[in-house]
This record gives sequence, C-alpha cells and structure tokens, in this order.
Amino acid sequence: MFYYLSYFRDSYGPLRLFEYTTFRAGGALLTAMLICLFCGPLTVRLLKRFRAQAPGRLDGLVPDEFIDRDKDKTPSMGGLLIVFSITVSTLLWTVISNPLVMVFLVTLLAYAAVGFVDDYIKVAYRNRDGISARLKLIFQVLIAAVAILFLNKLPETGSRFGELIVPFVSHPVLLSSSTVLVLAFCVFVVVGSSNAVNLTDGKDGLAVGCTIFCSLTYGMIAYLCGHKIFAGYLNIPFISGASEVVVLTAAISGACIGFLWHNCHPASMFMGDTGSLALGGTIGLIAVLVKQEVALVIIGGVFVMEALSVIIQIAGFKLTGKRVFLCAPIHHHFERKGWTETQIVVRFWILAGIFALLGLATLKLR
Repeated sequence: MFYYLSYFRDSYGPLRLFEYTTFRAGGALLTAMLICLFCGPLTVRLLKRFRAQAPGRLDGLVPDEFIDRDKDKTPSMGGLLIVFSITVSTLLWTVISNPLVMVFLVTLLAYAAVGFVDDYIKVAYRNRDGISARLKLIFQVLIAAVAILFLNKLPETGSRFGELIVPFVSHPVLLSSSTVLVLAFCVFVVVGSSNAVNLTDGKDGLAVGCTIFCSLTYGMIAYLCGHKIFAGYLNIPFISGASEVVVLTAAISGACIGFLWHNCHPASMFMGDTGSLALGGTIGLIAVLVKQEVALVIIGGVFVMEALSVIIQIAGFKLTGKRVFLCAPIHHHFERKGWTETQIVVRFWILAGIFALLGLATLKLR
C-alpha cells in the first residue's frame, strides 16, 4: 500500500524511497516486529482467558523428569499473532497487485488455518493429538499443490518449473518434463519444510529463532533472483517480480523477532501448529519459487536435523527394535544428555546461522 506513495514523488522527492524494495523490506520487518512486540501482552491475556493451553504436549514423548509442568500453563496458538503481523505488514509495504505476493499470503493463511484447527481441537477438547496426522497431511499436500500450480501458471515462474538447481553445480539440472513428477517434488519440499519447522518447535524460542536465519537468507536469494544483473552474474534464475517477495520474507523475520521477545525462555506463549506449519510451508514455497529447493537442506539445516532424527528413530526402532537417539526430535536427545534448554536453543541458533551462511555461499561456489 505504501508503495503507491511513490506516485507523488514529483511533489515530494523523499517519497521515491517507497519505490525501492530494500526500503520497503526494512519497513515491513520493523512493522511486523513492532506489532508482535506491542500486541504480545494482549495476545497472551486473550489466550489465557480462552484457556488456550495445550494439554500434556510432551507426555509419552519425554520422560516425566524432563518435562517442565509449568509449561502446561503456557498458552499455545501464539502463531495467530505471527500470522497477523506478517499479513498486515506485507499488505502495507508490498505491491499488492504482485501475483507472487498474493500466492504466498494465501498459502501462509491456509497453512495457518490448518494449524489453528489442530491447535483448537487440542485446547478446546483437551485432545493432545489434535486432528489426525493423515488428515493434516492431506490438507498440507492440497494447499501446497494448489499454490505450486498457481506459480506454474504465472509467466514470471512457469518457464522455470521443470528446472532443478543443485548447490555447487553451475548450470540448472532438468528435473523432468513431467508436470506430475515436478509437482510431486515441489509439494514434498513445501510439506516437508512445514512439518520440519513443526518438529523443531519443542523448546522456547528454538523454531522461531532458526526461522529468522532461514527467512532472511531466502529473502536475500529472492532479491538476487529479482535483479537481472545479479541473477545473470550468479547464474541463478531471473524471476521478474521475485524481489517483491523480499518484503514478505522481511515481514516473516520481523514477526519472528518480535515474537521471540515473548517466546524466549521462559516463554509467555507458544506459537503452536498455527505458527509452525504456516512459517515452514511459506519458507518451503519460497524455496520452490527461487529454485533453491535442494539448498533448503543446507539453509534449513537445523530443521532437516530435527526431521531426520525423527525418521531415523522410527526406522531404526522398527528395523532393529532399538532407539538410535535417546529421544527424538534431536533437541530432546541433547536434553537427555544433560544440556540445559538455553544451551540447546542458543547452540542450535548458532548452527542455523552457520547453515544460512553456507547456503548463501553455494550461490557463488559453483
């Protein structure tokens, strides 16, 4: 919305700043952060009034001696604040007519809706499991498929639909000319990212802190992809209008920074599936847009670690009857090893920052 103030730059020169994506991205980050900061206390009060505490989140997953029962009193569904902040900030600072932005916003809201229903069932009916895993997965797949098909129909992105860019390889690899196979791969990336962030959300500030690094990194890549000269120099896809997605990624980062103020240990509220599914799904879709799906394994390294630890644990137990880790996801393994919650979170943040830098380095090291 503020972009249109640049139309009056002839009357007042400084208004030309609203033309620049970088300026509006900074504004989006600051706006989302301030909304989360100042609306956080009200959100906590409202969630407590509606008794939005998730019952026994870790029961059956972690031994009782490792469970902080005070956290059962902490309200969940704080992701509503994150999604609200991102949506408002993006609408204020982006070019609303950009179809890419609308696809991402709708995807964000759709994944948030799935997470909200899951969280609502948990808190309203005191059902720790929420909606069934199969039903949740079906909705995630459908939302991802629709979003990806919309991206494929856009002239800015459709020509790149079948390409696969592999880190450290200079030229794109043709994945397949089959729309079905490409769609299946892209859906896997989006749904996998959504669930990986969800699995990481087990310690105060862990998932939201790692998301800051991941979203900022993909924001930089989106900016480069939207700039013809930079894209040509780095030999990455030029996607007209992709730089506008930088405003969205900045809003995500700002919302996460603001939410972290309330979610750091000891957390005032948890984001729940409402936030984690929405953030993960949106980041996965950004990776699909900029054709850096494989790089997500590096950039989102912490999320990959968490998801793989669960897969390895389940597969190992079924095959051998023994557990590979003391507990999964892997942050619970380190908890059992004696790490404090603060140590786990801060060390994983450090890893997230290293993974983000390595991911950016792959754009040049080819």
